[in-house]
Amino acid sequence: MTSPPVTARIAPGVASIAASDWDACAGEGNPFVGHAFLSALERSGSVTAQTGWQPLPIVIDGADGRPAAIAPAYGKSHSQGEYVFDHGWADAWERAGGRYYPKLQVAVPFTPVPGPRLLTRDPALAPALIAAIEAVTDQNRLSSAHVTFLDEAELPAFEAAGWLIREGLQFHWQNAGYASFDDFLAALSSRKRKAIRKERAAALEGLTVRHLTGSEIGEAHWDAFWAFYQDTGSRKWGRPYLTRDFFSMLGESMGDKVLLMLAERGGQPIAGALNLIGADTLYGRYWGAVEEVPFLHFELCYYQAIDAAIARGLARVEAGAQGEHKLARGYAPVTTWSAHYLPDAGFRRAVSEFLERERDAVRQEQEFFGEMMPFRRDG
Repeated sequence: MTSPPVTARIAPGVASIAASDWDACAGEGNPFVGHAFLSALERSGSVTAQTGWQPLPIVIDGADGRPAAIAPAYGKSHSQGEYVFDHGWADAWERAGGRYYPKLQVAVPFTPVPGPRLLTRDPALAPALIAAIEAVTDQNRLSSAHVTFLDEAELPAFEAAGWLIREGLQFHWQNAGYASFDDFLAALSSRKRKAIRKERAAALEGLTVRHLTGSEIGEAHWDAFWAFYQDTGSRKWGRPYLTRDFFSMLGESMGDKVLLMLAERGGQPIAGALNLIGADTLYGRYWGAVEEVPFLHFELCYYQAIDAAIARGLARVEAGAQGEHKLARGYAPVTTWSAHYLPDAGFRRAVSEFLERERDAVRQEQEFFGEMMPFRRDG
């Protein structure tokens, strides 16, 4: 007996789907794949066809007529804001006479945070959802489809479908049941422990740090943070990805999952770090400052995040992409994953060979970084 055929559709955007239906598929563990976050990106004008991120969520409806499986997909006209770099692939394909863009991206825009990408009420629909992503790619004659920062638990489904798997590295802090920051420091070597205490003292001299969440965050706080974000964004990306409206919408729709840390001098904010609170993880996202203070970036983004995670009993802190300097602050190297579908056999073969070489390099790098961790080696 064969299963009945599955029909998928492309919705005009996340905001076109009822929040309750979307979140029934997405779950509550990872705030970035929830309806509130993704729809705020659309409604604020941060994610549109004009910014190179055309929302194209791929939906499989259940027998009850409600979405049973969703892939948060986007038509991309560039490779910016993804943090899994394929510019070399694009150059090679276009030199060979192909057209790399538009491509299909299943991701959370501008967010290098691992999490589910196959959002399902019924996990048995995962293979059908992957097949739907492939069909959209093939039927529209796109060069490729990319699922970035996917949850490791989703890897077998993509491997079974024959997708190419890419590995990357991030640095995450793991909570080993620490009761306080000093408890965490006690696990480090004496030299690293002293260095962190000196950094924290230097960063905090003359400053007050406030942790704000929910209704504690007002528009004046978002105005201050917007100035910080613009400064960092203009230096890193040329122009900030997110609009000012996005931050207000974030506070309105999911303020209880927002943790905004502000460093103040004389009552005036001079720097800030924005975090989101997940089921077991604190996610560091954006930071900025209008005054140069030594070590303040480390304090707000890494040490204050550890403080907050311990206070909330969270299992880990994920402080964003890259950053070897996180090692000395107790953040360990972990593997991240992406999956790639390339219909052209020759292109796929070339990328597969590249990924084999890259995978060896990433694993060697991870082993090297693992030996540089600052923890005590006695006992």
